[in-house]
Amino acid sequence: MNDFPLVDQEPAPEWYGRLRVQTDDLSPAARLTGPGQGAFGTVAAIAAPGFPAYARILHPARLDERPVRWSTVAAAHGTRATPLTRWHEVIGTDQDFVNRSDLGLTGVWDEHPEEGPTPPDVARALLPVLARHTGTPDRCWFGLWCGYGRWDFGRFPTFETPGRDEVLLAGRLEDAVSPVSLDEFAQLPDLWWPQDHAWCLGGDVDLVSTYVGGSPELIADLLAAPDLETHPVGPDDLVG
Repeated sequence: MNDFPLVDQEPAPEWYGRLRVQTDDLSPAARLTGPGQGAFGTVAAIAAPGFPAYARILHPARLDERPVRWSTVAAAHGTRATPLTRWHEVIGTDQDFVNRSDLGLTGVWDEHPEEGPTPPDVARALLPVLARHTGTPDRCWFGLWCGYGRWDFGRFPTFETPGRDEVLLAGRLEDAVSPVSLDEFAQLPDLWWPQDHAWCLGGDVDLVSTYVGGSPELIADLLAAPDLETHPVGPDDLVG
């Protein structure tokens, strides 16, 4: 819910990058709403229920603005990055202090993973993999939480997912990263899915991971992608 809108929000545009905001028919989001959704805080609640396989894609940490894998950070801290490990466990700190600016390890990492929906560099690495596993890459749907950023989406209808109200967007898969043209701080959509429902990608304002549900072949492709740090997960696993 977006019960506390920012006072300086501007009216949202009808085009969010090259994605068109839908003003009436929300039926393409029907699979992501209503009964049968995953419990809040689980993989199925983020990336839609009903897929045979799921993956967790970790948002990288940074060193001098270059991406650093969690596995690299974990090795330096003497910890492990498993499919369900949370970032604070990787760096060996209390969850309540994970965003302290004085944390870091010289020569290993100096910036926490980006919290929120899929970061643009991760999204760009995901695009060709996802495109190989849908027959409708030119007709896709996207959900954007109406509580992000400086835009006020109040004049548009929303659909409800566990814990969030989403604006429905339409466009090509390749345009998923186009909102960065609006504003350097523009968030990408939380949810992506093609017209043929071959998969669903989900992220959230509170997460440092992106989740994908789809076929076993898609998940295997994601696990093999060299520019992504990916782990297999289950629909009932907790997100982080």
